[in-house]
Amino acid sequence: MEPSRSEMCILPNGKGQDLGEEMCMPMKTMMEEEQFDDPDSTLAENIEFLPNSEGKKPRFTDFEGKTSFGMSVFNLGNAIMGSGILGLAYAMANTGILLFLFLLTAVAGLSCYSIHLLLKSSGVVGIRSYEQLGFRAFGITGKMAAGIAITLQNIGAMSSYLYIVKSEFPLVLQAFLKADISSGQWYLNGNYLVVLVSLSVILPLALMKQLGYLGYTSGFSLSCMVFFLSAVIYKKFQILCPFEEFSSNSTLAQAHSNVTVDHAHSYHNGHVMVDDSNCSPQMFTVNTHTAYTIPILAFAFVCHPEVLPIYTELRNPTQKKMQHISNISILIMYTMYFLAALFGYLTFYTKVEAELLHTYSRIDPYDTLILCVRLAVLTAVTLTVPIVLFPVRRAIQEMMFPNKTFNWIRHVIIAVILLTFINILVIFAPNILGIFGIIGATSAPCLIFIFPAVFYIRIVPKDKEPMRSTPKIFAACFAGLGMLFMIMSLSFIIIDWTTGSSSSLGGH
Repeated sequence: MEPSRSEMCILPNGKGQDLGEEMCMPMKTMMEEEQFDDPDSTLAENIEFLPNSEGKKPRFTDFEGKTSFGMSVFNLGNAIMGSGILGLAYAMANTGILLFLFLLTAVAGLSCYSIHLLLKSSGVVGIRSYEQLGFRAFGITGKMAAGIAITLQNIGAMSSYLYIVKSEFPLVLQAFLKADISSGQWYLNGNYLVVLVSLSVILPLALMKQLGYLGYTSGFSLSCMVFFLSAVIYKKFQILCPFEEFSSNSTLAQAHSNVTVDHAHSYHNGHVMVDDSNCSPQMFTVNTHTAYTIPILAFAFVCHPEVLPIYTELRNPTQKKMQHISNISILIMYTMYFLAALFGYLTFYTKVEAELLHTYSRIDPYDTLILCVRLAVLTAVTLTVPIVLFPVRRAIQEMMFPNKTFNWIRHVIIAVILLTFINILVIFAPNILGIFGIIGATSAPCLIFIFPAVFYIRIVPKDKEPMRSTPKIFAACFAGLGMLFMIMSLSFIIIDWTTGSSSSLGGH
């Protein structure tokens, strides 16, 4: 029987609306949004979100996506890939190869499971919005909690990316141009450069109405990181252990370029012998820094705010297809993470720094290949910002302008305000960025572990999966694991602040 017009989903803007308002909202929900909607409602109530004109599988009607499978993989992979890859070699140095591999594998598996919970919850109610899943689970409180967590987490990530641009871009230009950074040239001023990059690259991409259009830039961003990985592998066979600092080997540069030795033999014609204790890989390592690597690896695959927007724009979307996209993206990043960590660690062993590229600069700050790699990483980080900004824009519209039709003026204003706010933080208040460590330590576990689990428990009807069913018990344990990671991360940050150290690595 055909559903009546009052039961049909209302699309206030049709196919032309913004992704922030692409929710298939029944008339009842639109009029009573502020009221708590029981997630354990009957199946008939859920059918309002899943109209089935063909009498077959329910289908989403919130948006007709046109993004291909490959572009979706690029976008999600770019969302996963962050500057944290530069610190994974240091993490391996403090865990050992096998323990690092175990932890990375476990985190990748947990991320796939977390996305599975999100997609299954989305399929039950026919909604592909993190904020609206929160609304269906806990009413307006859940919606606001999800929106605020996404906004704070992604603003923190974008601030860290732009701070990298501010601090690293002038150094790269200085090395390429052999210029004196104290000369006062505007193009060596990080504040000017970060504004220029924001206006010329990030803002035009951030104004894209749909996330699918960023697939090409995401593909280029990932190719830059592949170049970074290739250089790390290549340098493993060019740099001998132990390495000499630039200040001490500058007078021997010519001799160093003509000396070829085996790793187990003498170095520089017998003047320096290889120290086997510092130049041999460790399978398992436990030290004072080991515990710090666990939260870092736990957040290595943060992409959950972008999963549902990418799902929304997917051509011919199904839960299985989106899960394949997620699994492939995580597998690609898992491989790149492990190889970058492994070869970075096998190059410098215990001497590797928390930022891998800085370790290469200690040998030769004017190495052309490493300078190109640093420029490629800066490019990748810059092109990641629009992907990360998209869920923030969507969350703000969900929280502040629910059920509004798409408006270009509002769209532009939100993007400009967000980028302006982040630039102000990076330029005028960089010390405040440390606060985002606390924010990330709370919002990231919520978005990755806690929210997907509790939303799943609340949304999936009890008649389908009782509270004591195996899937819901696993989900509850998953939420508990997220609480554990949150407590660990906050504890380490507090310890760092009280001791004045900086043992923890950079985040996503």
